[in-house]
Amino acid sequence: MNIALISAEVSPFAKEGGLSDITSALPKAWQSLGHNAIIILPKYGDIDTDYFKLEPLDITISVPIGYWTEYASLWKTTLPGRDDVTVYFIENQDYFARHGIYGNPEGFKDNDRRFLFLSRASFELCKAIGFKPDIMHAHDYHTAMVMPFLKMQYKNDPFFYTTVGVLTLHNLAYQGWFNPKKIFELSGWPWQEFYPGSFFEMKGQFNAMKTGIMFADKITTVSPTYANEIRWTEYGEGLQEYLHQRSADLIGVLNGADYQEWSPEKDAHIVIPYSLKNLESKQSNKNFLLRDFQVPAYDLERDIPLVGMVSRLTDQKGIELLEQTIEDFIKYGAIRLALLGSGEKRYEQFFHYLANKYPTRVFVTIGYNNTLSHRIMAGCDYLLIPSRFEPCGLTQIYAMKYGTIPIVRLTGGLADTVKEYNPSTRTGDGFTFNGFRAHDFSIALRKALALYKTEWHWDQIRNNAMKKDLSVMYSAQEYIDVFIWALEKTH
Repeated sequence: MNIALISAEVSPFAKEGGLSDITSALPKAWQSLGHNAIIILPKYGDIDTDYFKLEPLDITISVPIGYWTEYASLWKTTLPGRDDVTVYFIENQDYFARHGIYGNPEGFKDNDRRFLFLSRASFELCKAIGFKPDIMHAHDYHTAMVMPFLKMQYKNDPFFYTTVGVLTLHNLAYQGWFNPKKIFELSGWPWQEFYPGSFFEMKGQFNAMKTGIMFADKITTVSPTYANEIRWTEYGEGLQEYLHQRSADLIGVLNGADYQEWSPEKDAHIVIPYSLKNLESKQSNKNFLLRDFQVPAYDLERDIPLVGMVSRLTDQKGIELLEQTIEDFIKYGAIRLALLGSGEKRYEQFFHYLANKYPTRVFVTIGYNNTLSHRIMAGCDYLLIPSRFEPCGLTQIYAMKYGTIPIVRLTGGLADTVKEYNPSTRTGDGFTFNGFRAHDFSIALRKALALYKTEWHWDQIRNNAMKKDLSVMYSAQEYIDVFIWALEKTH
């Protein structure tokens, strides 16, 4: 099966969050399962051409935009460590040669045009390299316009006659609301197709996510629980009606981890590899991490639980629960906190305040640092994910493989992946809470800390977590089943 995966993010080339991890992991797994997968990604200005060994192709593609034609150059490389997975980059100086992917926090003003161009250029790229896709697999609103382009412009092209479109919804909080007149002028779709209740219209605007949902042959999202939540709760972000209309073609496929990248036994980023057989080396990673954070030697002798958080600092991630509770745990010496992330200024300022007030107990790194994210997974005792909502999340899956116990709110993929530890049966692999309240979060954290290094239970819960298999290979096979389902329905 030929699969063209189109995304605004793919790790390690362009990364903002978990989207980039799964769009990198799935093609590797598909290739291992005997399929032929390529990745299509913009050539952003921040991508290090030399470091990633990008090669320019002697190919310029013509991309119809409105009543005129625009152009893009093509580059290629392979995923690091996988010569069998080719990544193609679309270069256009006007759209992509700038700092950042989306233009956070407000977004670039021309994101409508940038992502429309990416979506249409993906078809022209496939034709130019002679890759005839069975599946065009688009991710989130950034590439959702692949779906209407397939059905309205390219379905009658013999090259794409048998191609089907699958859209994966990673986070419905971001939908791509754009001016319809501009979108229709640029896309070439007939203006008479825009009217109240049409596939393109929502509240008088063009909504990229809704349009993708309505045109896709099949729709997936990143966990079974989130697939249910988006139809029946506020997490559908206003799209519930349309998800109900397409419910027969909607399925939740749980994200999985790339254990070639995230495994303490072979992780090149951590100081000392370890496994269940030598968990004392996990303690060594913790000590090295604390030394890197410049904790004084005399303070290192105090064995305090180290709690980590690797996260975007947004309302979605439940940071307000920490604002209300976490200082008490730090002040009285119950925990140390290691945070890596970036986001809303007020949350960044809150963590800077904690780090300044408790310099030997709170360690804050604002931004993205791949090596540090691995070292936090290896060196921490617990990982906090108190999300308001979480379509899937991958950090809790990574943490469990490293024997770092997740403390999560039961929502979306967190509910599908983390099971509450039961001291009576000694089953389970983390700690959970239901309500989005500071009190509930505080109770869960206290329960987790009460278990720290207690006889029987501490080793048992880490054993349970590390043995849990949430490999991306299972996700990849489920996607193949969805692709076969889409092809059978269409043909």
